[in-house]
Amino acid sequence: MGVVIPIEGRSDPEASLADLVALVSGGMERVNATILSRTGSDVAMIPEVANHLIASGGKRLRPILTLATADLCGYAAGEGAVKLAASVEFMHTATLLHDDVVDESDMRRGRVAARIKWGNEASVLVGDFLLGQAFRMMVEVGSLRALDILSAAATVIAEGEVMQLTAAKNTETSEDEYLAVIRSKTAELFAAACEVGPVLAERPRAEQAACRSYGMNLGIAFQLIDDVLDYGGTSASLGKNVGDDFREGKITLPIVLSFRRGSDEERAFWRRTLEKGELEEGDLDRALAILRRHRALEDTVERARHYGAMARDALALFPNGRMKSALLQVVDFCIARAH
Repeated sequence: MGVVIPIEGRSDPEASLADLVALVSGGMERVNATILSRTGSDVAMIPEVANHLIASGGKRLRPILTLATADLCGYAAGEGAVKLAASVEFMHTATLLHDDVVDESDMRRGRVAARIKWGNEASVLVGDFLLGQAFRMMVEVGSLRALDILSAAATVIAEGEVMQLTAAKNTETSEDEYLAVIRSKTAELFAAACEVGPVLAERPRAEQAACRSYGMNLGIAFQLIDDVLDYGGTSASLGKNVGDDFREGKITLPIVLSFRRGSDEERAFWRRTLEKGELEEGDLDRALAILRRHRALEDTVERARHYGAMARDALALFPNGRMKSALLQVVDFCIARAH
């Protein structure tokens, strides 16, 4: 059972991403070649595990944003941007490998999770290998500031993962606490991916800060829509099973809103299912009914629109052009996934 959340914008989310993908296609070919070359290892399991996830059809949105913001600031996909974009993708892939172990996930991007196929130990260690390769490429680029931004992001992401562990199954998590988790866990890498472009181009700090703000707010909007999709999407759009967040006891914004607005009986339901993990037949349908009753999914989309508007506004500093227009359309893509 799914919930369709009607929103404004294009009916085809992919159309909102098409312009940006076309503009950075040449750079992304070089990024993809770099990714393939850097997953090579004499240890046969490393490329097997890495490529299982890397080749599974992700949109590579974060490295695309690195190339795009570099181009926006006049860097035009130089070798440094290519290596940093590949580093960003490796950091993201490592996070996914680690996440699936922590969350005990069975699927990722529509395929069996690497931990199911090779085991938890291999997933964690290959994730560590990818992080090592990411930092090697950052050093090769030779920008101390870019290295500082991405290494700081790695630290913040790890902090976000630990924050999520402490909030796991805690139905009394506040909205501010949840937003702090996703800022660290998800949005920080978006922000860093966008900030290193103008750093490479040696643009003024105001432009660097504007790109970082764009990425941070886009990342928050992206995660909030993911929260909605877990209850109102499809397995194809999620790359995992619908309702996984519910079955894993994850506290996401729709849950935070429903718990806050609900009756004592509804709060008892959330405590039983999410805190205690005592699931019964029909519980997912009941969860959806409670979410609808309190407009939790619709209001989460509204929150995402708010952060999307902030992302758009951050780019007001830059002159109009094809790249800026394409970056603005990415906000439409992120929000329209909930349609």
